[in-house]
Amino acid sequence: MSAQHQKFCEGLEEEERMLIVLRDELYGGSWDKMLGDLRDRLRGRPYIFKLVNRIKQDVARIEKLQAYEQKNGINLTDFLPKGGES
Repeated sequence: MSAQHQKFCEGLEEEERMLIVLRDELYGGSWDKMLGDLRDRLRGRPYIFKLVNRIKQDVARIEKLQAYEQKNGINLTDFLPKGGES
């Protein structure tokens, strides 16, 4: 099963990998906090951190990654290359 998750992570776009790292570093591993922050920004409300100008695309990416984690009961961080490996 972990080979399936490893393959999934290898197929992620660079932007998706970055979102996983930022989720862990800036939002304590919480997709919900990250999505809330982005949605607040879209609504013109106070927000925590500016990720990128493509907020709607990032929201869609996060929802995809979050659904994969929930479906499989994993944390994608465990399947990303460590220490700058690609």
